[in-house]
Amino acid sequence: MISPRRFLGFSLAYFLVLLDTTVLTIALPDLRADLGGTLAGQQWAVNAYTVAFAAALLTGGAVADRYGAARVFRLGVAAFGVLSLLSAAAPALGALVGLRALLGVAGALCLGGSLALVAELYPQAAGRARAMGLWAAITGTALAAGPLLGGLLVDLYGWRAVFLINPPVALLSLLAVRGLRSPAGGRRIDWAVQILACGFLGLLAEALIDSSVLAAVLAPAALIALVLVERRSQAPALPGGLLRATWRELLAGTVATFAFAGALFVLTLRLQDGEGLSPLAAGLAFLPLTLPMAVNPVLTGRIVARFGARPPILAGLALLAAGLAGLALTDVLIPWLVLTGLGLSFCLPALVAGMIAATPAGTAGTAGGVLNAARQVGATIGVAVLARVPSPLTAAAVLVALAALAYAVRGRTVTLRSETTAL
Repeated sequence: MISPRRFLGFSLAYFLVLLDTTVLTIALPDLRADLGGTLAGQQWAVNAYTVAFAAALLTGGAVADRYGAARVFRLGVAAFGVLSLLSAAAPALGALVGLRALLGVAGALCLGGSLALVAELYPQAAGRARAMGLWAAITGTALAAGPLLGGLLVDLYGWRAVFLINPPVALLSLLAVRGLRSPAGGRRIDWAVQILACGFLGLLAEALIDSSVLAAVLAPAALIALVLVERRSQAPALPGGLLRATWRELLAGTVATFAFAGALFVLTLRLQDGEGLSPLAAGLAFLPLTLPMAVNPVLTGRIVARFGARPPILAGLALLAAGLAGLALTDVLIPWLVLTGLGLSFCLPALVAGMIAATPAGTAGTAGGVLNAARQVGATIGVAVLARVPSPLTAAAVLVALAALAYAVRGRTVTLRSETTAL
């Protein structure tokens, strides 16, 4: 059994990784006033992190499986702290975008290592599901806490302060996991596949954000090359059968994060630019979204341990669709933000637990990387697309509802029920 100190250590690191997917969003008006830039530039300030994060997650998981989860985790956390300091001192928007991309790579190493550690330290499915619930309670709040914490820091010290919270927390995480060891594996890494994955995601984001014709042509070419190289690879990035077994989970994770990230971007700009709220006031407006994500994942972990991942995933998607529909159709925020937060807090921890349960020994880091890569692709496309379409919240709600229907279709799904006992 892992000590509470070490469990808190890698949970804190994952908190930082997820926090940085949303914390800068609330700071965009202040960032624009300081460094300038267009709407596309602001989108890249957010998306450089998520693009690099998504592209490197496959690599991060594979590296953790190959070289040892504890070693890779510590490397990622240390790099994250140093790069955060450099981001706080960025002199121009272009430099910040580049540093955010490097932060995404460091975050992928943190996440790949931490997911593999959970699988190693909790080999029994029921214990792992409960640990996932607690872990998600500590870390899942980061997605929604970003606007609140970011608003407070921006109001007090400006946009650069959102990066200064990372180094001390990274140091605490490293101190908490000191002495933790995990074995290296024998899995090979096909670097050509990883490079093509990074290229495809970067070109896709460029095509969506900047409407680049060249990127729109090159992105499909990169995807075709990725598929061809992956099929012939001696060390494929995706274990055989993983996509067939878990495509519903991957689709659900992609759409849920697409809707959440895009809606958060749109609502933040609406509250600040449209209604004139300060960063702190806008962050406080998202508090009803944060609280369910801080408390509910513990219950989700217990439900997964007893009944499997399917029920909370379906319930979460339904609640998320309802919350987004309410935000689209009314000007009232609180009840619909609560529903949105409940939906995410049911869905996301169950997806992680279900994916890890489906994988053979020694590939948990890769499985976690696949799921989180899919989620970050969704987040990247969500910010790029929903900022440009009419009725973005309605579109997000419809997509989530369709994903719920697709997931509800019975087939080969991941479940923990047969492996667990009642709590």
